[in-house]
Amino acid sequence: MFGSSKMSTRRALYAALGVGAVAGAAGFVLSRRNRQAVTLSTDLAPNALLAEPTAPLTVSEVVTDDGTVLRVHTYGPEDGDPIVLVHGWTCSIEYWYPQINALADNHRVVVYDLRGHGRSTVGATRFHADALGSDLDAVLQASLRDGEKAVIVGHSMGGISIMSWAQVFPDHVQRFAKAAMLVSTGSDRLIAETTAVPLPNGFPRVPVPVGRALIGAPVPFHDTPLTTSVIKYLNFSRNIGAEELAFTAKIVRDCNPRTRGGWGATLAGVDVKEGLENLAVPTTVLVGTGDRLTPQGHSRRLARTLDEAGNLQRLIVLPSVGHMSNIEDPDSVNVEIGRLASL
Repeated sequence: MFGSSKMSTRRALYAALGVGAVAGAAGFVLSRRNRQAVTLSTDLAPNALLAEPTAPLTVSEVVTDDGTVLRVHTYGPEDGDPIVLVHGWTCSIEYWYPQINALADNHRVVVYDLRGHGRSTVGATRFHADALGSDLDAVLQASLRDGEKAVIVGHSMGGISIMSWAQVFPDHVQRFAKAAMLVSTGSDRLIAETTAVPLPNGFPRVPVPVGRALIGAPVPFHDTPLTTSVIKYLNFSRNIGAEELAFTAKIVRDCNPRTRGGWGATLAGVDVKEGLENLAVPTTVLVGTGDRLTPQGHSRRLARTLDEAGNLQRLIVLPSVGHMSNIEDPDSVNVEIGRLASL
């Protein structure tokens, strides 16, 4: 169904796919306003989007009900339309540099470290999916002005955070969200459907107890060629560039092993389908065909549920892109975020 080569970034979101059928390969055409609002990688030096952002920055902390201290960065103009970015498992604020650099000239971009990640503390609640939703709600309440709504974007565990938030705080969805974007994520059955572990014939899926033990192991990730190869295999296509891989590998290696293991074990049994059903705002789902950690079957189910409720904006499937889609193909992700912000 999908071509094996990447299409031009200026065709912006490649193929906008309807649920159950291909809607066509004509890319989304950027309006003049969106061209001004989103910086494309093709307009910059190679890998410039990976650099530390130079946009105006406000650093703050949000303290949650259980005492967790979340590191929060807000980039861009104070009067810019708000975009809230929620990173995934083993990552941190820095993971979103390609989005901050593309969007913060014209938008107010809010990013934070999930509990236990980066410089955020673990808190008393520790590793529980409901805590992800509660933390997002605390950040939204602290970051948005009265009556203001944000485009909320979550990658992987960040997408689970959004669905958990909608599950725990259904009445806050339309209060705080203008639109949402679920990137390379799933609502349940994460271990049962992963293709990250190659298995011999006759074993099409990783047994859940085995998968939970693997991703829940608090093993340090040292800076070695083997570790880098594992990170590449799990997160990217074979064509990923050396700089993008090094950028990601450092972030993943810096994650505290206990945090990685604790949240890994939690994700093995996560189920936030009810939250997806509560996500009653325009929502885009995006996934790469090369995603091994959350294969595109997850995204198609998310899109189907959203479509049935009348909340699906579009399902975007990026050819030959792995799990870290917003690093491997930042333009497609950034353009769609900008489009949602212009709704």
